[in-house]
Amino acid sequence: MKAGLVSLGCSKNRVDSEYILAELANAGFELTPEPAEAEVILINTCGFITPAKEESINSILEMAAYKENGKCRVLVGTGCLTERYSRELAQELPELDLIWGVGDHKGLVRRICQLAGLTPEEGCCPRVLTTPPYSAYLRIADGCDNRCTYCAIPLIRGPRRSVPMEELLAEAERLATSGVVELTVIAQDTSAYGSDLYGKPMLRELLLELCKIEGLHWVRVLYTYPNTVDEALVDAMIAEPKLVPYLDMPIQHIAPAALRRMNRHGTAEHIRHMVDYIRSKSEDFMLRTTVITGFPGETEEEFGQLAEFLRTHPFDRLGAFAYSIEENTPAAEMPKQLDEETKQRRLDAVMQAQRAISLSRNQARVGRDYEVLVEGVEGGMAYGRSYAEAPEVDGSIRFHFNGGAPIPGSFVQVRITKAGPYDLWGEML
Repeated sequence: MKAGLVSLGCSKNRVDSEYILAELANAGFELTPEPAEAEVILINTCGFITPAKEESINSILEMAAYKENGKCRVLVGTGCLTERYSRELAQELPELDLIWGVGDHKGLVRRICQLAGLTPEEGCCPRVLTTPPYSAYLRIADGCDNRCTYCAIPLIRGPRRSVPMEELLAEAERLATSGVVELTVIAQDTSAYGSDLYGKPMLRELLLELCKIEGLHWVRVLYTYPNTVDEALVDAMIAEPKLVPYLDMPIQHIAPAALRRMNRHGTAEHIRHMVDYIRSKSEDFMLRTTVITGFPGETEEEFGQLAEFLRTHPFDRLGAFAYSIEENTPAAEMPKQLDEETKQRRLDAVMQAQRAISLSRNQARVGRDYEVLVEGVEGGMAYGRSYAEAPEVDGSIRFHFNGGAPIPGSFVQVRITKAGPYDLWGEML
């Protein structure tokens, strides 16, 4: 019996999908990327913000068509949206034969087998990668304790649960043995890793242990929370060759009053200090962040403080979002909700300013040589990423090559010859 899965949302959700696919394979299902061929279709949904919810519902309805026009007998919704709105979805989407939340992948597949009339087999596949074979995510924790007032993740995923270090190292060893050369460490809050297990943050220690694994070439970390980012972590990223000097540190805002309304832990002073510290230590260090515009009560003065900070403390990469009301979060009940036009105007202003910053930062790389992880060949040019481009969220480097095309998963040297605000171009040396 064939099964297929549509994975939506973030990289953390993708890892869930990879474990679900492994459980399906272990139970005896043949995995297929073609929904028209699948007798069982799963949609691993996202429920983070309104556009993600809409995408999830549209995907469910799109896959439901295969119950009439394909071979699908069992349609399953799982993930964050179904965890949060299971009752509503049961009423509004009768097309779903099974609604399942997050976690308990074995239980999910057992229930699917019952619905499909299949006697499960016993396999030993630990995980089915949906990334290219040379790159993988390592999720080091699930859930979050920060309780930011705008965020529904604790309602969906619960409190932080770190994975013991020995389990993570064993999984990383398996991935490296299978051919993974780039490991991207993720969680809802990576820099707090281990606080619940070891009584203190242990991300730096984990990263240094991961760097000892033979076969891994790059170890990258995303989703660090500013208040637990310190000089020791930054110093390790600069000193350890495998640990790429790239920090994803979502600040969300810089105005102290806005940070308090958001219930963001730590201070604006600490954020400034860490950005200044990083820039003083290495001009080659890549900094990524995200900010929210139009949060309830955000004044023109507070927005001005944010804009000025982003101008004087430029980030190489920046994602910005207009505030989106999430039910059952404290921010949804706050007074002084801003209108959509104001939110969008401020968002556009941030992104327009960042475009110029990103272009300037990229232009500074022209004429320099970078080690590039090859991802493919298209239109007579190869493309890939250096340490400065994280998978899926950043741009790429397109480059000319002489002779045979470079092999995806290999590393080559590229000299940058041209820069745009997001992508770069070059020549393979």
